[in-house]
Amino acid sequence: MHREFVRGVHACSGLPDGAVRSLERRGEVWCPSVSSMSIATKTGDAGQTALMYGHRVPKTDRRVEAYGTVDELNAALGLVRATTKGELIQTTVLAVQRELVVLMGELAVADEDRERYQRDGYKIVTTPMVDRLTAVVDDLEKNHHITFKHWATPGHTLDAAALDVARTTCRRAERRVVGLADSAEYVNPETVRYLNRLSDVLWLFARYVEGGEGETAPRV
Repeated sequence: MHREFVRGVHACSGLPDGAVRSLERRGEVWCPSVSSMSIATKTGDAGQTALMYGHRVPKTDRRVEAYGTVDELNAALGLVRATTKGELIQTTVLAVQRELVVLMGELAVADEDRERYQRDGYKIVTTPMVDRLTAVVDDLEKNHHITFKHWATPGHTLDAAALDVARTTCRRAERRVVGLADSAEYVNPETVRYLNRLSDVLWLFARYVEGGEGETAPRV
């Protein structure tokens, strides 16, 4: 996400065909192919990058920092999937990774382009997406008896440690998104709710893999 393909972040992942063709005609879609371009575009060598629809901004821009941190979260979740064997966690985390692409795309849109973004058929973060995460929290607390009682010390197991790294990265992403909103830039409120709920899910998952149902690892 720290490259110049952000303009087409959804073009190859769910955007309606008509909208894709429209954006391609305007040169605003990046669809990767083996021989289409090098990974080194060199367009960011001066410390700038492009938001959706081509707006150039410094790489230190709050919006870039926000979606870049969500990208870090997505990578941390990839490590979670690589280190845990639990089907519930695998399925949930993969679904979240796909939804984070939606979240990153929305964060990469300048305020003046929001209406255009939705007209072009791009997805945005919605209340049902947050509700699905809330349902996971409810399931873990009610059916697996994983509750918040003590401060947890990360590192009891490899997969729990990976989940805690993802959780803290999620909290940092949430802070960056809130900071963007505080700077008078528009942020979809569901984006903040989504990240907040996701960090709860990751904490509960970490405690779940440490001890299983009704058990927890040592606390401090």
